[in-house]
Amino acid sequence: MKEFDYEYFYDKVGKINGWNFSNIKCSSEGVKWDFYEEVIKRCKKTDVLLDIGTGGGENILRISFSLFFLIGIDLSSGMLETAVSNLKNSNVSNVKFFQMSSYDLHFPSGFFDVVSSCHAPLSSTEVYKVLKSGGWFLTQQVSEADKLNIKNAFGRGQAYDKTDGALKEKYISELKEVGFSKIQSFEYDAIDYFERPEDLIFLLTNTPIIPNFGEDKKDFEILNEFIEKNRNVKGIQTNSKRFLIIAKK
Repeated sequence: MKEFDYEYFYDKVGKINGWNFSNIKCSSEGVKWDFYEEVIKRCKKTDVLLDIGTGGGENILRISFSLFFLIGIDLSSGMLETAVSNLKNSNVSNVKFFQMSSYDLHFPSGFFDVVSSCHAPLSSTEVYKVLKSGGWFLTQQVSEADKLNIKNAFGRGQAYDKTDGALKEKYISELKEVGFSKIQSFEYDAIDYFERPEDLIFLLTNTPIIPNFGEDKKDFEILNEFIEKNRNVKGIQTNSKRFLIIAKK
């Protein structure tokens, strides 16, 4: 199966909507952690942090008070434009953003106290290289069984042909191989309730959950049928399955 071109996808979408997902009305049950809260639990005021796949940078701007300095990187120029704009509109002075591949980190060895990566591809070797001895690495990723009832309805989707749990085991194996110790993993499978059909349409149009959603008119027929089958008093029901890995160098 051809590898999905995430860089092209996110650049294209970012130019269209500016990455404003804040208007989506969705509630969740069963979420066990907030990723960036887990990050700052392992940070000191004197620490320097690298955030891989920082997107619009909202999360590291939010936690910037907890650290000495923060750097966010992303491969997508569209996302970086949003991040720089968000930085300019904030009162934060200890954050910088750079366009960079997570597979080729242009930083000195042992430069960062903490490295974080939320829903972004990464290289365990590169993370290990730029992290200080005794430093923390945390990553949250989307499990293969995420939004499973939606993928089943369409008969296709992000990681639809993959075994659930395979990505988590891959990352754990790679982290062990490059030399990380004290590796812990956690997961949750939360229930999501989207308030309106528009909220779900926005999500599917602007994420790769269902690749090329909307290009075929049948997609909206399938979606309407899905909504009728999965709607209750709380909203349109699906799931968010996530895993968290915490490792120390």
